[in-house]
Amino acid sequence: MSESKNLRSDQLAHQAGPGTEQGPGSEQGRPPRQMARMFPPGAGPSPDPAGSHHERRIRSFQPRRSRVTKGQRAALERLWPRWGFDVDGLHRIDLAELFGDPDLPVVLEIGFGMGEATARMAAADPGTGILAVDVHTPGQGNLLRLADEQGLTNVRVGNGDAIILLREMLAPDSLSGLRLYFPDPWPKARHHKRRLLQPEFLDLAAGPLRSGAEVHCATDWEDYAEQMLEVLSAHPDYENTQPDGGYAPRPAHRPLTRFEGQGLDKGHVVRDLVFRRR
Repeated sequence: MSESKNLRSDQLAHQAGPGTEQGPGSEQGRPPRQMARMFPPGAGPSPDPAGSHHERRIRSFQPRRSRVTKGQRAALERLWPRWGFDVDGLHRIDLAELFGDPDLPVVLEIGFGMGEATARMAAADPGTGILAVDVHTPGQGNLLRLADEQGLTNVRVGNGDAIILLREMLAPDSLSGLRLYFPDPWPKARHHKRRLLQPEFLDLAAGPLRSGAEVHCATDWEDYAEQMLEVLSAHPDYENTQPDGGYAPRPAHRPLTRFEGQGLDKGHVVRDLVFRRR
């Protein structure tokens, strides 16, 4: 039934399937075997960067054990040491050092799927750094490949849990924006607690987001859009950029993906929300 399945094909990775309360990986909190032996330590994304027992909580994602192509693997092996990092929760990231430019504004994108839209946004706005975080290894490799082929120097790829990144690895007032495009809607009522955009998530994001930072969300799932609007509107740290307090037109910086276009042709409705950190 899901219109989201058509539109989210380029944005799936960070919340792909039933999550666990014990940690990413298998339902017992173990990293998938295929991922565990994919790269030597430090040479590519870790299967479980923060450790299966870093904490116990309901998660909104689970890594998918998809096959990595030769091109994706080659990009990871060659570029990960320069442009990739594991979200291990063990150290604070210096974004100026990571991007090599102390004056570059940086936006965090949570869940980028195969990275095509992220690469297009980076190419269109070279003056903004994109900190793209996901748990999907093929997507990480594909985004690095695209960045390399297109000569993009303003993309860095994080592997792991965005909650840990926001809470433990980003300095206060270090982000100029937050992008959350087509997150998993977890349509069953009993799974709504797994949806990423909750009041607690906004509390956490408010720390690294500097005043005036843009928070941009997009979804094609109507009841999730309504929840997003309700939760963002009720939070004291954020204000709607729309005078009527409703949804926003699609901003020019968010590209229309092929899958989204197919969905729109079928009558699906995509809703954008653009808020600002007070």
